[in-house]
Amino acid sequence: MSDDDPRALAAGLAGRNDVTGLWEIAERHLHAGDAAFVADLGIAMWRRHGKDTSPPWQFRSAFDRMLRLLTLTPGTLDQALRLIAVSPDRRHARYAASLLASAHSAAELEIVLRGSAAQELRACLAHELVLRGAEAPGLGFHPLAWLPRTLTPLEGRPSLPHYHVNGGSGDVPGLSVEPFHGHGPVPPVRETTTAQDSAAIGAAVATWAEESNGRVEARIYALDADLHPDAVVDTLATLDAECLGGLKSGPGPCTATQAWEQLFLAASGGGAYPSGAFGAYGRLLAWQSVAALVGAPPDAPAAEVEALAHAGSWWSFAATTGWFDNIAWDVGLAVVSPDRRRLALLAATDTD
Repeated sequence: MSDDDPRALAAGLAGRNDVTGLWEIAERHLHAGDAAFVADLGIAMWRRHGKDTSPPWQFRSAFDRMLRLLTLTPGTLDQALRLIAVSPDRRHARYAASLLASAHSAAELEIVLRGSAAQELRACLAHELVLRGAEAPGLGFHPLAWLPRTLTPLEGRPSLPHYHVNGGSGDVPGLSVEPFHGHGPVPPVRETTTAQDSAAIGAAVATWAEESNGRVEARIYALDADLHPDAVVDTLATLDAECLGGLKSGPGPCTATQAWEQLFLAASGGGAYPSGAFGAYGRLLAWQSVAALVGAPPDAPAAEVEALAHAGSWWSFAATTGWFDNIAWDVGLAVVSPDRRRLALLAATDTD
């Protein structure tokens, strides 16, 4: 089999016992300055297997290698875009945008944002760059257009993944808080959760249950009297939520920004098995969960959601009861409304 014929290499892909030899061929061409060969090889593999319902593992591994080689190597942006363009899959565009933004400056990627690349890639790339301190251009009619065009105080400085050719790394949700030991009178409580509420609150962690081994619980409660700050933990302990069963101590106050970051890490990085929504849509999902937790109107702009988030009182209770797997993927957040008459909570846990 010729090392210089991408189509022949792609044709024999599924018959390989391993793909490291193919990686070496691509890397040899790349180091020789022939990035076009890597793109041609990736395109040939996609045309051979990319539309398969269940593509062979050799394709998934080798195509990912070609994509990483081109998106993460300086000076190969034009060929990276050729390879990205072969796939119409929206999730593929989200992944590619995350790779590109991790390895190139906003100035280098301006050609993509202003060019003829698919709208999904440009939109995702714009908000991947926002997460890294840039300002997004207008996106027109696109789901990500709702997001603020620059990072807000609510978002702080989000933790982002680090990619390399052989893989990558990133943080998982994990918030350490000082347990609160005060006590106070528990007001009468009525649950008001609807199915729509539950889905909206759990937006950031939905894949943990849908694509992995996780569990998610989201609840809203109406309080018939003002909830005193000293009574929050005692009130949580009386609720009928499964995630709080046996709760005695552990919850503690946190900031709205800390809550948002936990939701962002959960959404962008995923749980034990799903790979997550990556940065741009992870950002959107985190905002959607925050909006539902604070009771923002469905059509509320981001500025209103942020104001409500900062005005509320946030608490973290991750891994405080036996409901949580306590492996690496635990989220437990509660927020009390500014008027002290509404309590919403989200709990999620996952395991491998």
